[in-house]
Amino acid sequence: MPKYYEDKEEDGRACSGVREDLRQCLLESPCVLQENKSPKQCLREGHCRSLQVTFFACKRSMVSAVCLLLQGW
Repeated sequence: MPKYYEDKEEDGRACSGVREDLRQCLLESPCVLQENKSPKQCLREGHCRSLQVTFFACKRSMVSAVCLLLQGW
């Protein structure tokens, strides 16, 4: 479920909402909090996998859209 932050400045980058959710998921995971591993290490171990896949799909859709524009669609 996406989270919305009233106090946070808007991030103009593509997929910023999913990026923030993935970041929060990793920072709040037991892997980071209890095992003291880095978020990057926890991501490699499969934590927050669904958000990682969603973020990848979002970024890929942005690249696909640019490619279609460049091809003249």
